[in-house]
Amino acid sequence: MGHGFGGLWKYRGIITYRLSPFELRAFGGALVPGLGNVLTRILSNVPYVVPPLGLAYIVYDQVEKEHAHLMRKNPADFENDK
Repeated sequence: MGHGFGGLWKYRGIITYRLSPFELRAFGGALVPGLGNVLTRILSNVPYVVPPLGLAYIVYDQVEKEHAHLMRKNPADFENDK
């Protein structure tokens, strides 16, 4: 068992490449290009998301106003009560 870690198997005819985890940058390029990519993706989807949400809000608001209007009592119905 004199093999090092990762050298426990012999592959014949298969070429493998490895990179040490200590040589990787886990968050390399995440802030500057990553933030730009996120903003680009969000702005590219705005025309598809905002109009339906705006329409849904307008419909909801009008339905709530109409419901509140219909739930009010009509004073003319109670003129003859004593």
